Amino acid sequence: MSMTIALVGSPNVGKSVIFSHLTGKYVTVSNYPGTTVELSRGKGILGIKKVDILDTPDSNSLIPMSEDEEVTRDVLISGKIDYVVQVADEKNLQRALMISSELSELELPFTLVLNMADEARRKGVIIDIDKLSKILGVPVVETVAVEGKGIAKMKKLIPTSSKSYVKVNYGKLETSVEKLTKILGNRGKAIMALSDESFAERILKDKKKIGEVKEIIKKEKESISVPLFYYIREKRREETLHILRKVKNEEKILKTQLSEKLSNLTLNPVTGVPIFLGIVLLLYQFVGYLGAQIMVEFLEEKVFGQILNPILISLFDNYIHNDFISRMFIGEFGVITMALTYAIAIILPIVLTFFIAFGLLEDSGYFPRLAVMGNKPLKFLGLNGKAILPLILGCGCVTMATITVRTLDSKKERIIATLLLALGVPCSAQIAVVFAMASALSFKALLFIFSVVLLQLIFIGSLSSKIVKGQSSDFIMELPPLRVPKFSNILYKTLMRLEWYVKEVIPVFILGTLSLFFFNEFSILEIIERLFSPVVVSFLELPKEAARAFLMGFFRRDYGAAGLFQLQNIGLLSNVQTVVSLIVITLFVPCIANFFVMIKERGAKIATMIFLFVLIYAILIGGVTNIFLKYTGIMF
Repeated sequence: MSMTIALVGSPNVGKSVIFSHLTGKYVTVSNYPGTTVELSRGKGILGIKKVDILDTPDSNSLIPMSEDEEVTRDVLISGKIDYVVQVADEKNLQRALMISSELSELELPFTLVLNMADEARRKGVIIDIDKLSKILGVPVVETVAVEGKGIAKMKKLIPTSSKSYVKVNYGKLETSVEKLTKILGNRGKAIMALSDESFAERILKDKKKIGEVKEIIKKEKESISVPLFYYIREKRREETLHILRKVKNEEKILKTQLSEKLSNLTLNPVTGVPIFLGIVLLLYQFVGYLGAQIMVEFLEEKVFGQILNPILISLFDNYIHNDFISRMFIGEFGVITMALTYAIAIILPIVLTFFIAFGLLEDSGYFPRLAVMGNKPLKFLGLNGKAILPLILGCGCVTMATITVRTLDSKKERIIATLLLALGVPCSAQIAVVFAMASALSFKALLFIFSVVLLQLIFIGSLSSKIVKGQSSDFIMELPPLRVPKFSNILYKTLMRLEWYVKEVIPVFILGTLSLFFFNEFSILEIIERLFSPVVVSFLELPKEAARAFLMGFFRRDYGAAGLFQLQNIGLLSNVQTVVSLIVITLFVPCIANFFVMIKERGAKIATMIFLFVLIYAILIGGVTNIFLKYTGIMF
């Protein structure tokens, strides 16, 4: 039976690079049971033993503040972990020691890996490794993971992992800690229970014991004036600061590194905003132009349109003589002609370029700085700086952006971000059509459309921040140094993410297409179109043909915009109708791919609620806009 090793660490400490050194190429990605949180699993060899490697989600504490941190905690208390490898940024040792103390309390044997040792040296940070190892009672090793330095030594030390004998004194809580330790099994679980009352119910089945735990916690809450979580954190901080003073030395560095100068430029609003806009432009060109246009055009029109689909259609025509089966696979809503064509020829190029761009920005250390820049304006929407990335990436592909929403810390933030993406963030393909239609009118028209959509995002975001239940997370962001991305890291991460796409997302496309096929076969789509037409004609005052365009927008966003473009070209849309229709299609329901990804990420209930709200709200705003333009006499 092989050993299981769990990797634990804060964000941006190089944990994924350590994971790749331990596992090589043999990696799988799956969701933790009952969650949408991903875990990377792999196999490796340490000495002569085969080991299973589990990469847990980034965590700042084992007392969770997010779904990701809950998963990390659950993995560590599962009883299935033999060793823990804690990866830390050597420059920020105190934060790492907070986690080390928690691992000690859980009585888990671990090795502490101080990564980015070279960057620590450049900043004048020197850690006495031997002294730290003696204080903690566990192996400690320095690494520069991106260069492979210290990895061999790390692999030798992991099998020698031991339990730390660091013990935090919690003062007034000590008596209760001892009582809870007897009930829950170890000191770490006792601390978790004091920090989170629901924890006991999570791990205990005996109602009597749960009652005893709650009673102990209740008494401590009455006796201590501050929240127990805060009290515990402060006591742990004091202990880690005490350790840090013993092992850390700092040298004065006179020269400011170029990376630091660049870092300061990205954080200063005067220079940071232009830098951000430049990166967005490059991102749009790479993902939106190379991926969504050039590569999509090649695969969709030439590879699938001229080669693969004609061959497959011919095979079905010659050998499959059942019309129903033929329509299911090669019809308008066929598994081959729609699902696989859409997933491979259209979305895959966007996904590929997106993952490459994401990897480059991730490996460079720019993302944390972008998050810091966007934190203040996003607070108004009930979000924090971490949400800026999905919102921006939505302009490339909303479906992929919805997947990145899982990186946000709280359920409330994930719901709000998913809603805003579905509501008013057009994908690159749709943006191109919208710009083409608006350019035929005037710049004033484009500005008006943009302003209306932006106002809706601000209004709904601020409103949902008050309506959606739950707490917004604290914004804690480690700022790693800016660095030149390493090709091997980009390649590894891109391949891992592509594997996930093939295994997890393509089946969703197939399922969605089959649903549409049966809807069409039983004339449900036709019924929906007929029911939708009166709203389009009477309320929006658009030609009835626009109903079909909006309906097709659900299948693929740019299909809907393209349908409106055609109506404009043949003269069925006036200037005012063009503006109204573009506002509606931009705010309209997410495409089918995004809808099914929303179901996967947020659940069927929330996805359906978002879908229905966006549908009704888009039509409402379109109608109000039409009335406003009619009575103000604004022309374009």
